[in-house]
Amino acid sequence: MAGRLLSIGECMVELMQAEGDLMRKGYAGDTFNTAYYARMVLPSDWQVDYVTAVGTDVVSDEMLAFIRSTGVGTQWIRRIEGRTPGLYMIHLKNGERSFSYWRSASAARLLADDADALRSAVEASDVVVFTGITLAILAAGAAETLLAEMRRAKAAGKTVAFDPNIRPRLWDDPAHMRAAITEGARAATLVLPGFDDEAAHFGDADVEATVARYRGLGVRDVVVKDGAKGVTLAIGDAAPLLLPAEPVETVVDTTSAGDSFNGAFLARLVTGAPPAEAAAFAARLAAAVIGHHGALVGRDRLGLPDRPAP
Repeated sequence: MAGRLLSIGECMVELMQAEGDLMRKGYAGDTFNTAYYARMVLPSDWQVDYVTAVGTDVVSDEMLAFIRSTGVGTQWIRRIEGRTPGLYMIHLKNGERSFSYWRSASAARLLADDADALRSAVEASDVVVFTGITLAILAAGAAETLLAEMRRAKAAGKTVAFDPNIRPRLWDDPAHMRAAITEGARAATLVLPGFDDEAAHFGDADVEATVARYRGLGVRDVVVKDGAKGVTLAIGDAAPLLLPAEPVETVVDTTSAGDSFNGAFLARLVTGAPPAEAAAFAARLAAAVIGHHGALVGRDRLGLPDRPAP
């Protein structure tokens, strides 16, 4: 069955270490990474689109051309004079990453300012994805516009997927951050949190506490990612099910581990795979992704077959 997946957020210029003191340029961002991997896994009769905003500069031109080259649609991307894409640099130590950001003039901060355009994009889609980072970069009024559209989508029976993806440095204070993440979850049908973040910022004692908290907000499905300990699925009224983690021989770069899982899991789930099967596939894909540098890894390096037929 054909469909359309829409991912909403910020794609940035990515700088990563190359040989010597050289840096390699790419384009990435949590919600775009999810769209990229969803496009890689979904059959060709599914459309994947991205909602963001970019500038009118050369870098924005190059970013749009790159997004199109991945098969992700750009029809809902707004262009804003005087703004530019944000930029981040990856720092790696033993496979774990940290980041430096330059995003104060990012056009993506205005992605929800045109409420009519946002509504049109959401209404045209079957599955909608957003994250805590999407909420964090928006002004208060724009964040509420986005949340209102997510609530409408949920009420209309669409799949609304939310990854809290908690990044404290993007928020003005912890209380505001927790409140916004909570409202993001209330607007979703599926929440995909990482347990370390939930324990650190919401005080959850264990994965079961994370599941209970999100179910208490009216979330139908909760999928908790817990690194080497595995993934816990709490789907509908079923009891939580722990799936062991996929073994990884060498961790090269954990950038996009959760994003690739999200994209692959959603792609399999919405095309009819049982949740446990979808999660197992997504875990294998994420394990392959973190064996390579950068957020976006090509299909050939992941050992995936050609895109599945409709």
